[in-house]
Amino acid sequence: MSATPAAPIGAPDARLQLAPGLSATVRVPASTANLGPGFDCLGLALGLYDEVTVTVTDGGVTVEATGEGADAVPRDGSHLVARAVIRGLEFAGVSAPGLHLRCANVIPHSRGLGSSATAVVGGLAAASELLAADGRRAGLGESELVQLSGEFEGHPDNAAASVLGGAVVTWMDGHDGYFARRLELHPDIVATAFVPEIESSTHVTRGLLPHSVPRADAVFNLSRTALVVVALTDDPSCLFDATQDRLHQGYRAPALPETTGLIADLRERGHAATVSGAGPSVVVLGTERLGEAEATLAADHGFTMTPLPIGVGVARHT
Repeated sequence: MSATPAAPIGAPDARLQLAPGLSATVRVPASTANLGPGFDCLGLALGLYDEVTVTVTDGGVTVEATGEGADAVPRDGSHLVARAVIRGLEFAGVSAPGLHLRCANVIPHSRGLGSSATAVVGGLAAASELLAADGRRAGLGESELVQLSGEFEGHPDNAAASVLGGAVVTWMDGHDGYFARRLELHPDIVATAFVPEIESSTHVTRGLLPHSVPRADAVFNLSRTALVVVALTDDPSCLFDATQDRLHQGYRAPALPETTGLIADLRERGHAATVSGAGPSVVVLGTERLGEAEATLAADHGFTMTPLPIGVGVARHT
C-alpha cells in the first residue's frame, strides 16, 4: 500500500520541501482525440471529470482510488497520477516528504476517452496547486502543463484538451517540444459519446497502423483536417465531410468491429461519427442532441449513448 523512500519525493537535493498537511484538489476533463482526420494533433475536452486530491504527508506514497478502474490501479508511487505529481515537483525543483492521493474516477478506462491523459494532467496540475499554495515557487503555466503531459503521453492531443478545455490544435517541433492552441469553438457544437463495456489497448491499435500511406490518402486527410478547424470554429455544417478519415480508422477496424459497425450506421444516418482516440468509444459532433433512435441503435451495437457538454480545462476544485 505504501513505499517509504530513502529521500524526499520530488527533486533530488531540493532545497525547498513542501510541508506536511499542504493539500490541493483539481478537476480534470475527459477528452476525445483525432476528431476523424486529425491524427495525434486535434483534441476536444468532454464534460466528464475525474477529481484528484493530493496531500503532503510525513513519508511514503499512498493512493486511495474510487470509481472507474479503482480495483485495477496501483496504490503506491507507480500510480500514474503519483508519477505525474512527482514529475511536477521535480520540474519546479521542489520535494515533499510524502504524498497521499485520493482519486475519484468517473472517466472510463481504456475506452478512448483520454483517461491516462486525464491522470497525467491531474497529477501535474495538483503539483502546480501545491506549489502555488506553498508560495515559494510559482505554479506551472499552461504551456508547461502541455509540455510535461506531452512527455508522458508521447503526443499532446488528449492532454492539451484536458489542460486548455474546448477544442485544441497541437503539434510537436521534432525536438521533444509539445505545443497547443485552443480554438474558439462554435457555440452550437455539441458532443455525444457512445461507450461500450469492452476495452481497447492504445498500444495494440497503434500497432495496426502502417509506416507509410498512399499520397492520395495523405492529401485527403490534410484537406479534411483543415476543414475540421473550419467546421469547429465557423461552419458546423461541414462536420460530416470534415470528420472523414483515411489515415487510421480503416487500419484499426479489424480490432474494433463493434466500433466500426456503429460508426457506419451513424454516418449512414447523417451523423458526424468518428472513433474516439484509439477506441473503442465513438463520438458524434453536431449542433443537435441525438435522440431515442440513436440510443437504441447504440444499444443494439453494445454501446451506451451519453450526451456530454464540451469540457472546460483542468482547474482547482474547492
